[in-house]
Amino acid sequence: MAELKNIAEILQVGISRETEANVFYNLLSQYVQDPQISQLCKELASEELEHRARLELEITKLGQISRASDAKGNPSLTPLDYMVNMSDIMQMDYEDLLILAMKKEKEAFIFYVELLSLVSNAALRDVVIELAEEEARHKIRFEIQYDMYISSKKNPPE
Repeated sequence: MAELKNIAEILQVGISRETEANVFYNLLSQYVQDPQISQLCKELASEELEHRARLELEITKLGQISRASDAKGNPSLTPLDYMVNMSDIMQMDYEDLLILAMKKEKEAFIFYVELLSLVSNAALRDVVIELAEEEARHKIRFEIQYDMYISSKKNPPE
C-alpha cells in the first residue's frame, strides 16, 4: 500500500476489494449445497456492499469521487486476491470452500489493519476499525461452520 499516493487511492482499493468480495460470495452462494451456508454467503455478499458504500462515503468526505478503476491503469489499484477461477471452485469440496472463504476474510481483515497505520483522521480511523472488526466476524462465522463440518465428519449422526 505504500506505493499509493493518498488515502483516497487506498480507499479505492478497499472499494474494489469489497466489490469483488460481493461477487465472490454471490457466486459461492449459488454453488454450495447447504442452504444455511448459501444463506450465509448471501448475507455476507450484502454486508460487503455495505462496506463498499461506507468506503465510498469516506472518499466523498475527502472531496473526491469514487471511480471504478484508475484512469491510468495503475496496477497498484488492482484488487488483490478476491477473485478465483470458478472452475477451481467447482472442483473444491465443501471443506475447501470454507477454507477459501476464511482465507479471503483474513486477507480483508489484514488490509484494514494495515490501512490503520496510514490513517490519521479520527473519524476515518473509526470506520476502518469497524470494517476490520466486521471482516474478523465474517471469518469467525466461516470458522464456526468449518468446525461444525469437521465435527460432523468425525462424529457422523447415527
